[in-house]
Amino acid sequence: MDLAYMAALPMEEFAQRRAKVFELMQEDSLFLVFSDIERRRNDGCDYPFRQDSYFWYLTGFNEPNSALLLRKQQGEQQAIMFVRPSDKLLEIWNGRRLGVDNAPQTLLVDTAYAIDEFVPQFKNLVQKQTALYYAPKQQPWGDALLEQSAVEFLSVFNWKPMLGEMRLFKSENEIALMQQAGQISALAHIKVMQQTRPNRLEYEVESDILHEFNRFGARYPSYNSIIAGGENACILHYSENDMPLRDGDLVLIDAGCEFAMYAGDITRTFPVNGQFTEVQKAIYEIVLQAQKRAIELLVPGGSIAKANEEVIRIKTEGLVRLGILKGDVDELIEQKAYREFYMHGLGHWLGLDVHDVGEYGENRDRTLEPGMVLTVEPGLYLSKEADIPEQYKGIGIRIEDNLLITDYGNKNLTSAAPKEIADIEKLMADA
Repeated sequence: MDLAYMAALPMEEFAQRRAKVFELMQEDSLFLVFSDIERRRNDGCDYPFRQDSYFWYLTGFNEPNSALLLRKQQGEQQAIMFVRPSDKLLEIWNGRRLGVDNAPQTLLVDTAYAIDEFVPQFKNLVQKQTALYYAPKQQPWGDALLEQSAVEFLSVFNWKPMLGEMRLFKSENEIALMQQAGQISALAHIKVMQQTRPNRLEYEVESDILHEFNRFGARYPSYNSIIAGGENACILHYSENDMPLRDGDLVLIDAGCEFAMYAGDITRTFPVNGQFTEVQKAIYEIVLQAQKRAIELLVPGGSIAKANEEVIRIKTEGLVRLGILKGDVDELIEQKAYREFYMHGLGHWLGLDVHDVGEYGENRDRTLEPGMVLTVEPGLYLSKEADIPEQYKGIGIRIEDNLLITDYGNKNLTSAAPKEIADIEKLMADA
């Protein structure tokens, strides 16, 4: 059990979230969510355990093979945990367990049972309950336990929309953790700008990023880092990270840390040798202008869709200006000619998951409200196979920041990472 994660948020906040769920549940119903389980890497070795985000959101408990059951009946509410029992021998080999006896007081629940007792206890607890809130296929091992109980309900509701809406709006404590995740992620990007040089391998740069994450208290990245030199930047989810960085190329780095379970997500693109060429500057400035305009529009009352319309226009105008696209700007936008060079969305929700939960509305037109956190990440990707002027081929650029929507507009949680051309070149020159 990771005690540092348990201390990151007060346990009272998890209890408050459960209280909100109780309010949303109908009478005589149960709410059931399972933890994740350990994943095998190879024979005798597991991957580092990472808790299911929904389960964590309601419990703050970082152990596998656990379950939370909320029981609402005739005005009474009961929070019940199922956890791994204490086992001296297994704890010697594999690490400490909270155990059944310690769970109620530590997790602020009413009672706890061993997970091995789930089936008989569930059968007993479901008496007179007519509805179950449950998300099938979220945890297959939990589906199997539920099937073994052989209990049927008049109604079964998927709790994902309910919890997704709750998770979309961050509390003050969550925002503080996300600010830290953004700051640590930014410090890592600053460090690699200072240390990047020609002929280093992409995974060497990745190791610098991971070192900075760890140095400032973030044990893991929030996703697999992308270190894409040259034309590798035109692969959106490039993951090999095994090529040398070449003098004269750009390198696109998409990397963020996970701090106390909350994700940072930054992309910066900069020259391997510290100096942008005029061609690189021309493409970079289009992306930067588009991102700045999007940030102006991502405020309460705005939407991702509205901001993306402006981004598309700025990019299309820029590509026409450089001769990469040819024709009338309005007609090119209507034809979606830009999609060859900008094929992804403008941003996504951010939180416990790097692509966090929450409804976007049709075509991402949901009105933004204070408490939401999202990324803003326009890019341009000019493939070597594209029918464009030769000097632009093989250039991929993305610039990504994390925005908190506030009452007064927004706050950039990752602004510490330089993105102006002059600032990047100065930082690299000074190093």
